[in-house]
Amino acid sequence: MNYLTQRLLTFPLVLLGVSLLVFFAIRLVPGDAIIAMLGTEAGLLTEAQRASLAQYFGLDQPIFVQYGRWLAGLFEGNLGISVTYGKPVLEVIIARFPLTLELALLSMVIALAFGIPAGVFAATRADRPSDLVVRLFAMLGQSTPSFVVGLVLIYFLSVTFHVLPAMGSFTPLFVDPLGNLSQMILPSITLGLSFAAAVTRISRSAMLDVLSDDYVRTARSKGASQRDVIWGHALPNALIPVVTLSGVEFGYLLGGAVIVEQIFALPGLGRLTLDAISQRDYPLVQGAVLFIALNFLVVNLLVDLAYAALDPRIRLGGK
Repeated sequence: MNYLTQRLLTFPLVLLGVSLLVFFAIRLVPGDAIIAMLGTEAGLLTEAQRASLAQYFGLDQPIFVQYGRWLAGLFEGNLGISVTYGKPVLEVIIARFPLTLELALLSMVIALAFGIPAGVFAATRADRPSDLVVRLFAMLGQSTPSFVVGLVLIYFLSVTFHVLPAMGSFTPLFVDPLGNLSQMILPSITLGLSFAAAVTRISRSAMLDVLSDDYVRTARSKGASQRDVIWGHALPNALIPVVTLSGVEFGYLLGGAVIVEQIFALPGLGRLTLDAISQRDYPLVQGAVLFIALNFLVVNLLVDLAYAALDPRIRLGGK
């Protein structure tokens, strides 16, 4: 059995554990779907009306029976019906996921495009003033909360100079690419800056370790140019910790950057999950968290496969 098959076989076990955790954890939140849907009017319901609504939403059954019914539906690809939207949960999630995926991809492109060159630049000028400046910017980027960065960008680029829109009715990518990009660039920069700071620090540290290895000194002794030594020999091996960091961060971004989506009024997966929790939409919360967990598993698997592609010395599966 190869490594890929082994990893794929662990997916159902992990998702089963996640399903147990989220199913019972969401029910620890005070209230239920009836109270969240009706608000103060829920107190005006008669016992018969409440019992009828509980039966309709399946809340009258013992909790283990509810879990068993939901789990049985999962094997049929049915995540349930959203109480808030009155639609299948999977349909609601798929409608919101493209925005979150686009936001995650743009943020990663920004982070890697700035972080890797900055880390390499700092490593090749270690302990010089330019290295200190890069490290200070990286530390500032990591220590500044994303909501602060977002609000500052909105104030200067949207409110003061009117360069980009702060928020508004979201424009899908395939409807108006330029309009979509103008709305997505600010939240992408907001998420990408802190990510770029982390990439800068990791890539600098990894490059410093690699530059002292024997094969780098051998390449220099053979007359290889500084550019070939840095970008051709050292960087590919220094990218492994960067790939690890990128995989973890990308998994978080696919889960939905809740704060950034709230600030910029983006109808993404994170905002959807937060609203579902506040509205006690149990099926939607359960389905969204399970979908996020699946994204994490897939991303982590791709990261492990990327290790072997970057470094031929790595053998997956212990072989």
